[in-house]
Amino acid sequence: MENLWTMLESFRDEYLSWMSMPYVNVVDVIEIIIIAFLIYHVLLWTKNTRAWNLLKGMLFIFAFALIAALFQMNTILWIFEKTINILVIAAVVVFQPELRKALETLGTRSIMRAFWGSVKFEEDEGFSRKTIEEITRACYDMGKVKTGALIVIKNKDLLEDYERTGIAVDAKVTSQLLINIFEKNTPLHDGAVIVHGNRITSATCYLPLSDNMNLSKELGTRHRAAVGISEVTDSVTIIVSEETGAVSLACGGSILRNLSQENLKSELEKLISDESEPAYKGLFRRRNKNAD
Repeated sequence: MENLWTMLESFRDEYLSWMSMPYVNVVDVIEIIIIAFLIYHVLLWTKNTRAWNLLKGMLFIFAFALIAALFQMNTILWIFEKTINILVIAAVVVFQPELRKALETLGTRSIMRAFWGSVKFEEDEGFSRKTIEEITRACYDMGKVKTGALIVIKNKDLLEDYERTGIAVDAKVTSQLLINIFEKNTPLHDGAVIVHGNRITSATCYLPLSDNMNLSKELGTRHRAAVGISEVTDSVTIIVSEETGAVSLACGGSILRNLSQENLKSELEKLISDESEPAYKGLFRRRNKNAD
């Protein structure tokens, strides 16, 4: 190792002496690797939690502060200087559960497992039309017998925080499995099912309830949970009412109620379209039926 390093130094002194390069020794290289390792895992942790949205918001604030500094907007800079410490403390308080989980994970993993455990080589299986058929069939079969159901379909935003609140399933989506999960008096019927691609990843998941005061008073906890998850992620949630058997769809903080089987299938098929913005978002902007 020392001979190799000596050869590299000789090569640098002989051929690269004209370049103003900083002196780098073995300790510096090790230090760079450690820092890169830490930055990588911090970014990976941020990407897999709600902190990703916080990071994007912080980058926007700092970009705004940079623009204010360039144009010498002294009042804005003064406000930013006085509030930055408060924002940092508020972020720590808001994301205390995520920070605690990260430290617990760090304490229970070995170094090598921490290095390789977060790297996933599995191919992300897409949402298929067969899965749409299975989900649609299950929803309307449950609606006929008034079996309540809550099915969250992942889009682009990660749902790992909500998956961890339930029980891991990791099974292919079939109508029979969904019906069995939501059958009354079974261990997994209470809570939401999360679908990622063509697989059910978790069941009995807890979802955040919406605080939207404009929602119809007829909507119960199941519908408010569906709207709540749609307010904080880009997921699509299907609700089967236990009282009426009606099927509804929540997305983007809005809800479409009393959908027919063909309408539900049509809306779900837009999830696998190649459009940059799914058409259902425009539909929700045009047709907000909260007051139905």
